[in-house]
Amino acid sequence: MTSPETIQTAAAALEQQLQQEDALLRGHFRLSSGLHSDTYVQCARFLRRPDLAEPAARQLAALIREAGLMPDLVVGPAMGGVVMGYELARQLGVPGIFTERDDTGQMTLRRGFTIEPGQQIVIAEDVVTTGKSTNEVARLLTELGAKVLAVASLIDRTGGEASLSFPNFALLPVTAATYAPDECPLCRAGIPVVKPGSRPDKAFS
Repeated sequence: MTSPETIQTAAAALEQQLQQEDALLRGHFRLSSGLHSDTYVQCARFLRRPDLAEPAARQLAALIREAGLMPDLVVGPAMGGVVMGYELARQLGVPGIFTERDDTGQMTLRRGFTIEPGQQIVIAEDVVTTGKSTNEVARLLTELGAKVLAVASLIDRTGGEASLSFPNFALLPVTAATYAPDECPLCRAGIPVVKPGSRPDKAFS
């Protein structure tokens, strides 16, 4: 059984790696939702490094096994869950597929992917932000007759507060404050707001 001290050490190491890869940033950001936040997460910068993604997925797989969960399949929602889902499936020794949105915005299976009734599934995410997309995937899988065992992610951005009806495994819980633009204390403090991807420096290239 992995000790709490080992988990904390691994989380601290992951946070350092994420920061080094500019995948976890602190400051004043305008999110795609229009809200402002003191934290921005872009795990794609971390997952572009197979040498970092592989040990992270191995840690998640160990947590899943220690919980006594034996999935038949890993499913990751596109785009963020595709790489994480592939690597986690590899570590668990099971197939990995992904869901994506159709023209109406609904989460669905395409590309010949299928779900067998009774299959036990772990959902893979890079970041759990609100739990909304995770629950959408879970609903789809349940409607197809599968059982969702858990969600596994690099980061839980809700700080453990995601509203999920199944276990939530994350290597790093991150508590991120969000504000409506007209109520943002960072704006009132005169701290310039950055829209991620909008400036051509190292952090957003």
